[in-house]
Amino acid sequence: MNIVVCVKQIPDPADPGALDPESKTLKRDGKLILDESDSYGVEMALQLVGDSGEVTLVSMAPNGEVSGLRTALAMGAAKAVLVSDDALKGSDALTTAKVLAAAIGKAGEYDLVLAATESSDGYTGVVPEQIAAVLGLPSVTFAKAVSVDGGTVKVDRQTEAGYDEVTCPLPAVVSVTAGVVEPRYPSFKGIMAAKSKPVDQLALADLGIEAANAGWAGAGQEIVEVAAAAQREAGEIIEDDGEAHAKIVDFLSNLKVI
Repeated sequence: MNIVVCVKQIPDPADPGALDPESKTLKRDGKLILDESDSYGVEMALQLVGDSGEVTLVSMAPNGEVSGLRTALAMGAAKAVLVSDDALKGSDALTTAKVLAAAIGKAGEYDLVLAATESSDGYTGVVPEQIAAVLGLPSVTFAKAVSVDGGTVKVDRQTEAGYDEVTCPLPAVVSVTAGVVEPRYPSFKGIMAAKSKPVDQLALADLGIEAANAGWAGAGQEIVEVAAAAQREAGEIIEDDGEAHAKIVDFLSNLKVI
């Protein structure tokens, strides 16, 4: 069984982010790390393939950045495909999905595509479904458990009321939730092995995508303004004078909580 995992490399959340003054987007010109959300998809893929297949990573990042990919390779993935092209700067979610779908086609034969529900720095939550639409594959979202039985994938799909048991034929695209599995820590042996694992770097031309249809040129969005969030107002302090419970009830009632 061969599984492709879409992973995103993001600026380290521990470091203060900076915005590009012209594009008003997050600067990505430094070292990028593996998005924690995607580590769950990588771990799930590794558990599903076991010793009878391989896991291929697909990513889109600027400046040929591979630091995050090396982390996933150290976890146990076999190889990676990286799409890096200056023309991709400013790409919207749909363009990202088209690029990743084209890269998946370059990754070889696969049975299943896994992705996180959403990235930690974008939170659009639509890219996995768009990839499925571009590839013409069935899609299952919010997976809290995934198993494969022959040519069928079985998913426990998380809902507000619990979960639904969903099955669909392979190949398919499945987006997994955080906590679906416990991601392993890369071992020293895995880290050393990751240095020699292949990372195939592609540009837009390699995917047959016109630069005019990518990046800011092809984006269906524009960031007009970035403003600081409003300061949170101080809360109301209720001192217990014997009637504090009534004041709290009135307060919650005004908020229509009760």
